[in-house]
Amino acid sequence: MIEAADLEVSTLGPCRVDSPLAARLGTRRTSLHYVDEDDRVLFDDTVGMVAERGDIPLGTLPGFEPAGPRRKIFFDPSKTRVGIVTCGGLCPGLNDVVRGLVLELSYHYGVRRIVGFRNGYRGFIARYGHDVVDLTPANVGASIDTGGSILGVSRGQQDPDEIVDCLERMNITILFVVGGDGTLRGAQQIARVVAGRGERIAIVGVPKTIDNDIPYIDQSFGFQTAFAKAAESIRAAHAEATSAPNGIGLVKLMGRHSGFIACYATLAQSDANVVLIPEVPFAIEGDGGLLRFLERRLAERGHAVLVVAEGAGQDLLTSDPSAHGLPTSTDASGNAKLRDVGLYLSGRIADHFDALGIDLNLKYIDPSYIIRSVPADPYDSVYCLRLAHAAVHAAMAGRTEMVVGPWHRRFVHIPIPLAISHRSKVDPDGDLWMSVLESTGQPPRLI
Repeated sequence: MIEAADLEVSTLGPCRVDSPLAARLGTRRTSLHYVDEDDRVLFDDTVGMVAERGDIPLGTLPGFEPAGPRRKIFFDPSKTRVGIVTCGGLCPGLNDVVRGLVLELSYHYGVRRIVGFRNGYRGFIARYGHDVVDLTPANVGASIDTGGSILGVSRGQQDPDEIVDCLERMNITILFVVGGDGTLRGAQQIARVVAGRGERIAIVGVPKTIDNDIPYIDQSFGFQTAFAKAAESIRAAHAEATSAPNGIGLVKLMGRHSGFIACYATLAQSDANVVLIPEVPFAIEGDGGLLRFLERRLAERGHAVLVVAEGAGQDLLTSDPSAHGLPTSTDASGNAKLRDVGLYLSGRIADHFDALGIDLNLKYIDPSYIIRSVPADPYDSVYCLRLAHAAVHAAMAGRTEMVVGPWHRRFVHIPIPLAISHRSKVDPDGDLWMSVLESTGQPPRLI
């Protein structure tokens, strides 16, 4: 039995020398992602094990239901019909998830009929005319070698009553929904229509977001593939910047509300000098602003690399009448269409140095559609398969209106209302952003 004393770390003595990092740490606030020196991380975070010792009554601490196979299941596999749909934007690993679902259902549970609905939620609606496709181990076998989705995707809301009508007509008893927060909101509405009609149809989600912004999961599938591919663009930008006098490489990466891809890609490559993310406001002008920082960087080193998440600086674009990019509007899913911060920054930087009489060599790289359409890397392929297994076990056990995902590296069941309650974001006071600041050398705030 591990005791508290077994976890104590030896120290050489009291700390009396001011750290060079003290200035960076002075403004940080304690949060979920930042622990103070006196805080501790639980050795055993399984509530049930604590309860069995009699120390804490079962249920007094919040805990997720663990994922995995059950000894008893709700659905009779021989009479179960399953539907699978993929929605939203493309993401590495979509085909791996579909394949994993089909293989687990077919080989281990003996489900005989699995259908895929084409092109997202449109596939349920008669007026779009999309046929369903029978999914078997044979016809999904090679799908992991390609990116995209073999079922297709789409954005936009569809009537949940029409979707449930379709499920009833086809005698579907389990529906797996693979998508992001908008898709999961749709899945929640479908589950509630099912419940309102007194039907027994399980609605189980596999959360998909290339931005890694769904809360209560350690990491979303496809994210590792995405930031690894994004790191290649940073490498290219660095090569361009260092190969010309006063060279600047500017890379725009995905991240509407969360800057995880920009942060992780930067740490993977360590060639960026500035990272701009939606969670950390920045200024263009002024002594502490971006342009003056670039002036100093070029004067000292002769080149610079900037990485910007697509959602960064949107407040600047909205207030600047000269901003490049789209007018304010929404897409089919109701998301605000972002203005192109990459084009905006490249224009402002070029104009600034032109006014200073400095001959600038600026290269702007936007790899977004390349990144999201590639096949999953081996890590994400394994992860997608495990997500698929967990989703099948949950659905066959009669769970519904929930998603599967790892929390503290353990696969758990997460109610959909919780999974869509907010977006996970980079904590400006957390250790991830601190690592980015240490890697780039940029000031904590460009203001």
